[in-house]
Amino acid sequence: MRIRAPAKINWTLRVVGRRADGYHLLDTIMLPVSLYDEVEIRKLGGAAGRQNSGAPVIQLRCADPQVPKGEENLAYRAARLILNKAKSTQSVEIRIRKRIPIGAGLGGGSTDAAATLVGLNRLLNLGFSARQLERLALRLGADVPFFIRARPARARGIGERLKALHWVLPYWLVIVYPRFAVSTAWVYRNLASKLTKPRVNTSIASSLTGSGDPAEMLINDLESVTLGKYRKIGLLKGELMRAGALGSLMSGSGSSVFGVFESKRKARDAFRRLRQEEELQTFLVHVVNQ
Repeated sequence: MRIRAPAKINWTLRVVGRRADGYHLLDTIMLPVSLYDEVEIRKLGGAAGRQNSGAPVIQLRCADPQVPKGEENLAYRAARLILNKAKSTQSVEIRIRKRIPIGAGLGGGSTDAAATLVGLNRLLNLGFSARQLERLALRLGADVPFFIRARPARARGIGERLKALHWVLPYWLVIVYPRFAVSTAWVYRNLASKLTKPRVNTSIASSLTGSGDPAEMLINDLESVTLGKYRKIGLLKGELMRAGALGSLMSGSGSSVFGVFESKRKARDAFRRLRQEEELQTFLVHVVNQ
């Protein structure tokens, strides 16, 4: 079984508080985009599917040397989680073909984990509903539940309170990755706690209706931390604006930046211009509406 696992961008990302356990509370709009990893899952039988303990074997393979193996990989942990929950003894092999950069703020690890949950549920006929899969996904990470349905959504709480958005953005996007990763944990450790400001409600409300100036909707509270250390990210935002973007924003905690363009032609022109820079990895994408 093969599943395409989309990347995401954060159209808005506001930090609205902090829980007693240290987790930050967010109000964010996440959009899946047409940049995909591919997750292939198959059953293992024979000697490859047995181990002395009787527990199912989980083999994870990926050609990208940056992708962690075993327990450090979210897709591996997702497989173990759902097999244990279903009390399944079926051994499986998971192959991940990476296109989404690692540590880029695009949700690459989370989307692979969600695809693994969805794929195993289908392959083994486990019978979990989408809502049940979302609950399992939250045990893996705050933004993993979003990728179970992979559709435009507003996420609140630590990311687990999802509300589908039924609007279509008529824009094309250029995503630029500067080929270095940013630690999400580091960004949140260095973010001062803040309370909701009036601007939060205004920007989110505009985004929910799809109205207003796109440049004013593009707000990310994490930029103040990440751009302070990584000057290149701010420079990339400027390059996208000079290339004709209506607005540009860092996605998640970085390091990727995306520009919003009013037509595919303008986005393609900017993409061709920026992809000539060897130190950048550039993608031309659109929002996926399911």
